[in-house]
Amino acid sequence: MATVEQTDDTAPGEGVRRRDFINIAAVSFAGVGGLALVYPLVNQMNPSADVLALASIEVDVSAIQPGQSVKTIFRKQPLFLRHLTPQEIQAANAVPTADLRDPQTLAERTAEGKPQWLITMGVCTHLGCVPLGIGPGENKGEFGGYFCPCHGSHYDTAARVRKGPAPKNLEVPEYVFASDTVVQIG
Repeated sequence: MATVEQTDDTAPGEGVRRRDFINIAAVSFAGVGGLALVYPLVNQMNPSADVLALASIEVDVSAIQPGQSVKTIFRKQPLFLRHLTPQEIQAANAVPTADLRDPQTLAERTAEGKPQWLITMGVCTHLGCVPLGIGPGENKGEFGGYFCPCHGSHYDTAARVRKGPAPKNLEVPEYVFASDTVVQIG
């Protein structure tokens, strides 16, 4: 009687052969090694610690008097905080939005219930210069807001572009009032 040699590495009825186990182990080892190589490459694309620290800031606005503006830094760019006077609010609301290049009302640019606080990025939308109009005695342009000295863009009291090459209004970042005197930006 002839005997049949078994060519498998397993006995009859066993589910996983030794060869299958070695293949699964090799693929798993290669997968873990691949992840160990890819993770540092992907992780280095995350923002650095100094950028994350500036992702959100809180500013106390209690010392800013009506008609006064303050400049601070947010995400390595200038940020303008302006306490509008009732006259500036009235002047901004009197402008028909149809006359604006980038039509927005003052209410769309300020927080609900806080029309006196205008918070914008201090970067001209034309080529990224920093407009004047924050400091005392600085040129506020023809419309009493901001003036970009690089190419002559004029912004009104609501930081809306009114004249010059700037295509859009000064950007309003995301912000919320944490209290009546503290605003959280970002």
